[in-house]
Amino acid sequence: MSETTPRDLSKYGFLSLGVGVVVLTMKLVAWQVTGSVGLLSDALESLVNIAAAIVAIFALRTASRPPDQRHQFGHGKAEYFSGLVEGGMICVAATLIIISATERLFDPQPLEEIGLGLAIAIMASGLNALTAVVLLRVGRRENSLALTADAHHLFTDLWTTGGVVLGVVVVSFSGWNILDPLIAMAVAVNIVVVGVRLLRASSAGLMDSALPGEQVQVLRDILSHYQSEDVVVHGLQTRRAGRQAFVSMHVLVPGSWDVMAGHDLCHRMEEEIQDSISGVEVTTHLEPLEDPRAWNDTHEGQHPLD
Repeated sequence: MSETTPRDLSKYGFLSLGVGVVVLTMKLVAWQVTGSVGLLSDALESLVNIAAAIVAIFALRTASRPPDQRHQFGHGKAEYFSGLVEGGMICVAATLIIISATERLFDPQPLEEIGLGLAIAIMASGLNALTAVVLLRVGRRENSLALTADAHHLFTDLWTTGGVVLGVVVVSFSGWNILDPLIAMAVAVNIVVVGVRLLRASSAGLMDSALPGEQVQVLRDILSHYQSEDVVVHGLQTRRAGRQAFVSMHVLVPGSWDVMAGHDLCHRMEEEIQDSISGVEVTTHLEPLEDPRAWNDTHEGQHPLD
């Protein structure tokens, strides 16, 4: 068996938290200057961003802890809980936006100091966009659901601010104050879609989903090089837990081989797989080819190799 422990990525969570505090302050100022319920909804989403960043920090730190007696396969699934919380928070933010917009829908108000307010909102959204790009790149490179979820959450801010800015501009030129809450509601619907997607992705991870098809194909290509009359590999199973990937398989060799020869073969397989798939832990089970019991342990929950 080969073991890996994910590295601590919580510094990126602190980056998201710091930017979130700055952005929230800027958007609250923009709302106070203009009186726009759309900009208020934008600020409320930033408040959720801060809470989500705090959750991500704890999840990232927990996921980086090595295995212990209580969690012998590591703590990688902590990142899925972060994704669930973040998806739920996104939906809560959308609900708050809809409530605020509904109140303003029945009591439209003229907007003030539009130019200054929009300038502040756009600068704040630019900060979120830059942070989201950093988090997404690192999240994809490290297979971190917590960081990619946080990045997608911040990208929703672009949609929110873009819709709000559009609404405020249209209101300023047309005088149709009712458009401000209507556009805020439309933005909230889009945010809900993002939140539901995060909830689905996190739930799938908690259910021990297999590795993606392209990574399974990498495993097939590697193991095909070892298959021969004397070596048979079957019972291949995979799963992902946060940034960690787990692979297990049965390796059948002639019963006449000594233990060292079988061990060396399995070790070469494990090393080649680790070189090809990051963050993977490989478990091999050595069995004699001649034993009928070695051929009776396959089932549907395995990847076919032929």
